[in-house]
Amino acid sequence: MSDHGPTVAECTGGETCENADCIQSLCTNMQEIAGCFSYLATDDLATIARYFATRHMEAGQILWEEGDPCSSVAFVVHGHLEIKKETEFPGKQVIVGIYGRGAVVGELCVLDDSPTAVSAVAMDDVDLLILSRQDFQRLLVEDTALGLKLLKGMLFAVSTRLKKSLGRLAAIF
Repeated sequence: MSDHGPTVAECTGGETCENADCIQSLCTNMQEIAGCFSYLATDDLATIARYFATRHMEAGQILWEEGDPCSSVAFVVHGHLEIKKETEFPGKQVIVGIYGRGAVVGELCVLDDSPTAVSAVAMDDVDLLILSRQDFQRLLVEDTALGLKLLKGMLFAVSTRLKKSLGRLAAIF
Protein backbone atom coordinates (compact mmCIF):
# COMPACT_ATOMS: atom_id res chain seq x y z
CA MET A 1 0.00 0.00 0.00
CA SER A 2 1.33 3.47 -0.86
CA ASP A 3 1.54 6.44 1.51
CA HIS A 4 -1.71 7.68 0.01
CA GLY A 5 -3.94 4.64 0.39
CA PRO A 6 -4.54 1.67 -1.91
CA THR A 7 -3.55 1.66 -5.54
CA VAL A 8 -5.66 0.18 -8.32
CA ALA A 9 -3.19 -2.68 -8.68
CA GLU A 10 -3.42 -3.43 -4.95
CA CYS A 11 -7.22 -3.31 -5.03
CA THR A 12 -7.63 -5.43 -8.11
CA GLY A 13 -4.37 -7.00 -9.12
CA GLY A 14 -5.23 -5.87 -12.65
CA GLU A 15 -5.45 -3.00 -15.06
CA THR A 16 -9.10 -2.01 -14.68
CA CYS A 17 -11.67 -2.43 -11.97
CA GLU A 18 -15.33 -1.82 -11.35
CA ASN A 19 -15.28 -3.23 -7.79
CA ALA A 20 -17.42 -0.86 -5.65
CA ASP A 21 -15.36 -1.31 -2.46
CA CYS A 22 -12.13 -0.56 -4.31
CA ILE A 23 -13.60 2.47 -6.04
CA GLN A 24 -15.14 3.81 -2.81
CA SER A 25 -11.75 3.46 -1.10
CA LEU A 26 -10.09 5.38 -3.91
CA CYS A 27 -12.82 8.07 -3.80
CA THR A 28 -12.21 8.45 -0.06
CA ASN A 29 -8.50 8.75 -0.80
CA MET A 30 -9.24 11.51 -3.32
CA GLN A 31 -11.51 13.37 -0.89
CA GLU A 32 -8.63 13.62 1.59
CA ILE A 33 -6.54 15.65 -0.85
CA ALA A 34 -9.28 18.18 -1.65
CA GLY A 35 -9.73 19.11 -5.30
CA CYS A 36 -12.70 17.73 -7.19
CA PHE A 37 -13.92 15.53 -4.36
CA SER A 38 -13.68 18.18 -1.64
CA TYR A 39 -17.30 19.25 -2.04
CA LEU A 40 -18.54 15.71 -1.40
CA ALA A 41 -19.63 14.59 2.04
CA THR A 42 -18.32 11.29 3.34
CA ASP A 43 -21.80 9.81 2.85
CA ASP A 44 -21.70 10.84 -0.82
CA LEU A 45 -18.70 8.63 -1.56
CA ALA A 46 -20.55 5.30 -1.50
CA THR A 47 -23.14 6.70 -3.90
CA ILE A 48 -20.74 8.34 -6.32
CA ALA A 49 -18.43 5.31 -6.41
CA ARG A 50 -21.13 3.43 -8.38
CA TYR A 51 -20.52 5.72 -11.34
CA PHE A 52 -16.73 5.23 -11.52
CA ALA A 53 -14.34 2.62 -12.82
CA THR A 54 -10.59 2.57 -12.26
CA ARG A 55 -7.65 2.21 -14.58
CA HIS A 56 -4.02 1.39 -13.92
CA MET A 57 -1.45 2.54 -16.48
CA GLU A 58 2.21 1.68 -16.81
CA ALA A 59 4.78 4.39 -17.55
CA GLY A 60 4.62 5.37 -21.22
CA GLN A 61 1.04 4.23 -21.80
CA ILE A 62 -1.19 6.71 -23.61
CA LEU A 63 -4.48 7.64 -21.94
CA TRP A 64 -5.57 9.51 -25.07
CA GLU A 65 -4.09 11.47 -27.94
CA GLU A 66 -5.02 14.97 -29.02
CA GLY A 67 -8.02 14.81 -31.33
CA ASP A 68 -9.32 11.47 -30.03
CA PRO A 69 -13.04 11.27 -29.31
CA CYS A 70 -13.60 12.18 -25.68
CA SER A 71 -15.31 9.42 -23.76
CA SER A 72 -14.38 10.07 -20.13
CA VAL A 73 -12.92 12.31 -17.47
CA ALA A 74 -10.06 10.95 -15.36
CA PHE A 75 -9.02 11.76 -11.80
CA VAL A 76 -5.40 11.02 -10.87
CA VAL A 77 -5.19 8.95 -7.68
CA HIS A 78 -1.48 8.03 -7.90
CA GLY A 79 1.29 8.85 -10.34
CA HIS A 80 1.74 11.55 -12.96
CA LEU A 81 0.33 12.28 -16.40
CA GLU A 82 2.25 14.32 -18.93
CA ILE A 83 -0.09 16.58 -20.88
CA LYS A 84 1.09 17.56 -24.38
CA LYS A 85 -0.26 19.85 -27.10
CA GLU A 86 0.56 19.70 -30.81
CA THR A 87 2.42 22.74 -32.16
CA GLU A 88 2.23 24.30 -35.60
CA PHE A 89 5.25 22.20 -36.54
CA PRO A 90 4.20 18.69 -37.66
CA GLY A 91 5.17 16.00 -35.17
CA LYS A 92 6.27 18.51 -32.52
CA GLN A 93 4.51 18.74 -29.18
CA VAL A 94 4.94 21.02 -26.20
CA ILE A 95 4.39 19.84 -22.63
CA VAL A 96 1.68 22.04 -21.18
CA GLY A 97 1.40 20.32 -17.83
CA ILE A 98 2.32 17.49 -15.55
CA TYR A 99 -0.64 16.43 -13.47
CA GLY A 100 -0.34 14.40 -10.31
CA ARG A 101 -2.41 13.19 -7.40
CA GLY A 102 -5.76 14.96 -7.18
CA ALA A 103 -5.74 16.36 -10.74
CA VAL A 104 -8.59 16.00 -13.19
CA VAL A 105 -8.08 15.58 -16.95
CA GLY A 106 -10.59 15.44 -19.78
CA GLU A 107 -13.11 17.57 -17.92
CA LEU A 108 -13.68 20.07 -20.71
CA CYS A 109 -14.33 17.69 -23.58
CA VAL A 110 -16.62 15.49 -21.49
CA LEU A 111 -18.79 18.57 -20.91
CA ASP A 112 -18.93 19.90 -24.46
CA ASP A 113 -18.54 16.68 -26.49
CA SER A 114 -15.45 17.99 -28.30
CA PRO A 115 -12.42 15.85 -29.18
CA THR A 116 -9.60 15.77 -26.65
CA ALA A 117 -7.58 18.99 -26.82
CA VAL A 118 -4.34 17.43 -25.55
CA SER A 119 -2.51 14.13 -25.35
CA ALA A 120 -2.12 12.47 -21.95
CA VAL A 121 0.67 9.96 -21.28
CA ALA A 122 1.61 8.17 -18.04
CA MET A 123 5.00 9.38 -16.80
CA ASP A 124 5.18 6.62 -14.20
CA ASP A 125 2.70 4.04 -12.92
CA VAL A 126 -0.63 5.85 -12.73
CA ASP A 127 -3.91 4.96 -11.05
CA LEU A 128 -7.01 6.76 -12.25
CA LEU A 129 -10.66 7.00 -11.33
CA ILE A 130 -12.56 7.07 -14.63
CA LEU A 131 -15.97 8.63 -15.12
CA SER A 132 -17.35 7.91 -18.58
CA ARG A 133 -19.45 10.51 -20.35
CA GLN A 134 -22.46 8.19 -20.13
CA ASP A 135 -22.00 7.64 -16.39
CA PHE A 136 -21.49 11.36 -15.83
CA GLN A 137 -24.77 12.07 -17.64
CA ARG A 138 -26.46 9.30 -15.65
CA LEU A 139 -25.14 10.81 -12.38
CA LEU A 140 -26.54 14.23 -13.28
CA VAL A 141 -29.96 12.72 -14.01
CA GLU A 142 -30.18 10.20 -11.15
CA ASP A 143 -28.62 12.33 -8.39
CA THR A 144 -28.48 15.91 -9.60
CA ALA A 145 -27.31 17.37 -6.27
CA LEU A 146 -24.40 14.94 -6.09
CA GLY A 147 -23.51 15.52 -9.74
CA LEU A 148 -23.48 19.26 -9.14
CA LYS A 149 -21.12 18.83 -6.18
CA LEU A 150 -18.71 16.93 -8.40
CA LEU A 151 -19.13 19.47 -11.18
CA LYS A 152 -18.38 22.27 -8.69
CA GLY A 153 -15.19 20.47 -7.71
CA MET A 154 -14.21 20.05 -11.35
CA LEU A 155 -14.84 23.76 -11.99
CA PHE A 156 -12.73 24.64 -8.95
CA ALA A 157 -9.87 22.48 -10.27
CA VAL A 158 -10.03 24.03 -13.74
CA SER A 159 -10.20 27.58 -12.39
CA THR A 160 -7.23 26.93 -10.08
CA ARG A 161 -5.25 25.53 -13.00
CA LEU A 162 -6.16 28.57 -15.14
CA LYS A 163 -5.10 31.02 -12.41
CA LYS A 164 -1.72 29.28 -12.10
CA SER A 165 -1.26 29.29 -15.88
CA LEU A 166 -2.07 32.99 -16.09
CA GLY A 167 0.39 33.71 -13.30
CA ARG A 168 3.15 31.78 -15.11
CA LEU A 169 2.33 33.53 -18.38
CA ALA A 170 2.43 36.97 -16.73
CA ALA A 171 5.81 36.13 -15.14
CA ILE A 172 7.32 35.70 -18.60
CA PHE A 173 6.61 39.30 -19.49
